[in-house]
Amino acid sequence: MQAKSLYGMAVEQFNKAAELMDLEPDLAEVLRRPKRALIVEFPVMMDDGHIEVFTGYRVQHNVARGPAKGGIRYHPDTNLDEVKALAFWMTWKTAVMNLPYGGGKGGIRVDPKKLSKRELERLSRRYFSEIQIIIGPHNDIPAPDVNTNPDVMAWFMDTYSMNVGHTALGIVTGKPVDLGGSKGREEATGRGVKVCAGLAMEALGIDSKKATVAVQGFGNVGRFGALLIAQELGSKVVAVSDSKGGIYNPEGFDVEDLIKHKKEAGTVVTYPKGERIANEELLELDVDVLVPSALENAIHEGNADKIRAKAIVEGANGPTTPEADELLFKKGVLVVPDILANAGGVTVSYFEWVQDLQAFFWKLEQIRSALEEMMTDAFNDVMKTKEKYGVDMRTAAYVLAIDRVAYATRKRGIYP
Repeated sequence: MQAKSLYGMAVEQFNKAAELMDLEPDLAEVLRRPKRALIVEFPVMMDDGHIEVFTGYRVQHNVARGPAKGGIRYHPDTNLDEVKALAFWMTWKTAVMNLPYGGGKGGIRVDPKKLSKRELERLSRRYFSEIQIIIGPHNDIPAPDVNTNPDVMAWFMDTYSMNVGHTALGIVTGKPVDLGGSKGREEATGRGVKVCAGLAMEALGIDSKKATVAVQGFGNVGRFGALLIAQELGSKVVAVSDSKGGIYNPEGFDVEDLIKHKKEAGTVVTYPKGERIANEELLELDVDVLVPSALENAIHEGNADKIRAKAIVEGANGPTTPEADELLFKKGVLVVPDILANAGGVTVSYFEWVQDLQAFFWKLEQIRSALEEMMTDAFNDVMKTKEKYGVDMRTAAYVLAIDRVAYATRKRGIYP
């Protein structure tokens, strides 16, 4: 049987919500389709003088509520289907958070680990010049994603600024703080995960100070999510994993110490204060909250029945398949979907963009406070929709988001 495409999976989630809310078929068709998909093939001179041609993408899914917003990833498996799906999810993520944005996403098919820093810079600058025909501070604002970081955003910002003849801080978010970036951006997605984990526990009547948590994936999202869940909610983080495997300690980890070890050793599996387990085993542990923060489709039809967590808070994009969603809903597991749970990053990106356009920058505590307030409001809005329709949280989040984008589309009308 042919595997379902990521975009096909995203559309399936949309269709379920659209049918439930009785969305007009014509409007549903408009909202399913990406507005624009750009594929660029571009040459880059390598350090040894030979030229390689790379393929890059930028997809703008919907801009009814504002400029497209979404990250740019560098990965050898990046393709148009994946980028379309991620842009599609960004439309609903920004709408769930009630941000004045639409959805966008970009990427280059490349293994950045095989490039020198100079090659990476040349690749980044050429790609950004190629997609400049559709981006701008008021039409599409990229950000970091898999294998991109503040340094890459600085190159992007400088490239665009050189091309237009003036410094344009608002062209990308996720920049270094001293170059128009926002305080609190690095921890933002993890902080949003922490807020959702706390609210999910509250909804289920679980005392966060007695709760156990497992985190799959220990990159930026998993690392900050685990740290803040332990420090600010007082929960025990009993298992974590990365691409090499996982570790488990029923007494809970000192997450700060674990982060230090990961930095030094490059993996969590060699941490001495835990028993080694496989990534699959981590997903099936008897914990209160599971935070999948690795890659897509981690929770599927084959393992959903074995999951014992009471709540799942999706730090990654698309970690649960539609089939698994149904099984988990029947089991009474509260799944806080990606388009809500990991929206902290895009929310602080919005704060950064606002600060750049105004050339007025906020204090860290203002950013944290505003983020926590917006995440709480969004969680409560989704819970109300869930109760109204008697559905799972993902479907509720889609219904809420689709309703907001559909409203904007109806009010604006179809041009011309």
